[in-house]
Amino acid sequence: MTDEQDIPKTVPKRGYEVIQGYLRTLDSSPGVYRMLDDQSRVLYVGKARNLKARVSSYSRPSAQHSRRITRMISDTASMMFLTTRTETEALLLEQNLIKQLKPKFNVLLRDDKSFPNILVTTEHDFPQIKKHRGAKTEKGAYYGPFASAGAVNRTLTQLQRVFLLRNCTDSMFEGRSRPCLLFQIRRCSGPCTGEISGEDYAESVADAQRFLSGKSTEMQARLADQMMAASEAMEFERAAALRDRIRALTQVQSVQGINPQGVEEADVVALHLEHGQACVQVFFIRSGQNWGNRDFYPRVGEDVEEAEVLEAFLGQFYDSKEPPRLVLLSHEIENPDLMSEALSGKLGRKVELAVPKRGEKAELVEGAARNARESLARRMAETATQAKLLRGVGEAFGLDAPPQRIEVYDNSHIMGTNAVGGMIVAGPEGFMKNHYRKYNIRGEDLVPGDDFGMMKEVLTRRFTRLLKEDPDRSKGLWPDLLLIDGGAGQVSAVWEIMQEQGVDDIPMVGVAKGVDRDHGKEEFHRIGTRPFALQRNDPVLYFIQRLRDEAHRWAIGTHRAKRAKAQMANPLDEVPGVGATRKRALLQHFGSAKAVARANLADLKAVDGVSEALAERIYAFFHEKG
Repeated sequence: MTDEQDIPKTVPKRGYEVIQGYLRTLDSSPGVYRMLDDQSRVLYVGKARNLKARVSSYSRPSAQHSRRITRMISDTASMMFLTTRTETEALLLEQNLIKQLKPKFNVLLRDDKSFPNILVTTEHDFPQIKKHRGAKTEKGAYYGPFASAGAVNRTLTQLQRVFLLRNCTDSMFEGRSRPCLLFQIRRCSGPCTGEISGEDYAESVADAQRFLSGKSTEMQARLADQMMAASEAMEFERAAALRDRIRALTQVQSVQGINPQGVEEADVVALHLEHGQACVQVFFIRSGQNWGNRDFYPRVGEDVEEAEVLEAFLGQFYDSKEPPRLVLLSHEIENPDLMSEALSGKLGRKVELAVPKRGEKAELVEGAARNARESLARRMAETATQAKLLRGVGEAFGLDAPPQRIEVYDNSHIMGTNAVGGMIVAGPEGFMKNHYRKYNIRGEDLVPGDDFGMMKEVLTRRFTRLLKEDPDRSKGLWPDLLLIDGGAGQVSAVWEIMQEQGVDDIPMVGVAKGVDRDHGKEEFHRIGTRPFALQRNDPVLYFIQRLRDEAHRWAIGTHRAKRAKAQMANPLDEVPGVGATRKRALLQHFGSAKAVARANLADLKAVDGVSEALAERIYAFFHEKG
């Protein structure tokens, strides 16, 4: 019998030896390569004009690699390859895979929300102006992107003062019998009740579109001429109204800040890199107007160069967004011609990348770079404070290490109705709002107001999904600490729920009000320990209060939105075959959904666009519902 010590043990190959093994089968095609660890997790995604040459650069121990690349090579246990027809295709595929797989050693853009636009609809005789986010499926003229919802809202508010365009929905417009409050406060011209003619309203719409297209100076001159003419004709009320429109236009431009004279359409992208952290500032210039700016904080390593970070950012940023005709950059990137070709293919016309050295364009880039530097400094200061607080949390609750992801849960309902659960997340960078989650309570067997039952449903759904999507806990989605709003009873209930899920290694703490239910006298409960409290002036206590209050705010806000939606629901939406057009015709004819429900079959058949079969269906629907 062979002694166990004599059995040769096979050590999995990793690093240079593994990479060298792939060189025999690779050719010089362009493509994308993936480096994986011994658990098949993707470490890095890269593109190459020549796959064999690129992979060969990783196979030589004598090569001068950075520490990051050296660690990546040493962790590589296997590789995967995809060939493409061109290097441009490889670039697009690389950025798409990076966004999907989030590899450990790639530069990664973490905040990738869509940007809002202003939409002027065209399907109605009296077009509506409103904020729009997402796919451009609705017919109309889109203006944007704007950097944030706040930038859009400010612009819309000022445009309503100037042009008095409606922002109500079509169904609300059709159902009006008298002007709404916006007409009374001079924010709308009241087209719903004929307070303005179709021709005059159309002229206001055209003016708004001229302004959004960058013709504000020309328009202000024309309004000034009209104001002078009205004043000379002693039409003082009209002259005052025109004066107010000119002031509002000026206010819009002052809010926008810098409005470049020689740049019609561009994104200004500036990077600041410091101590292994990066901030990219993007300014949106459209129609010669500044439509706001946003800062981004891509995940980078300590030894990356500006060119690599900026190129990775551009590829991921424009993967799901339409690029402008000109992108002004603070630094050169590694493959400017390739990136320009890729963005041009996406836009359908030439996209130019430029690093300006002088003139107005250079001043725009310099301003964006200054914003990036200042934003990163503020973030680093906030991160240092947050890290100190997380260390305090770890010490206060006896954790093995400072938590990197804290999840806080709360429920909200009124006597069991419209019940929702909310989860907020906090980590080293503060509140992680893109990780917040809402849970509509579905349990039909729950007793109204059963907080334990609601919490059980929320946590069961949360951890069932986690176990399915990230069973090996490698994606950073698992919490290091659960905070529960409640005392010993809630903590025990949550402990049982987690035991049922097979998750018994995540610390949990219940946060309960003290005997007087006083802010500052909170008691903390953990399984197997006595309740304890923190000093009233302890920064950790204030931090926990902020987390709990944020969870409460999130849950209540979700509940209110759900309740408002239920209250605003129109029973006509539930009738099969009744779409927006027929719904509008019914409301115009009867005045309200209640009147439709009370109508007899003959009256329903008399409505334009409602067939005999549909009239019978509507009549049956309301009578069956009682």
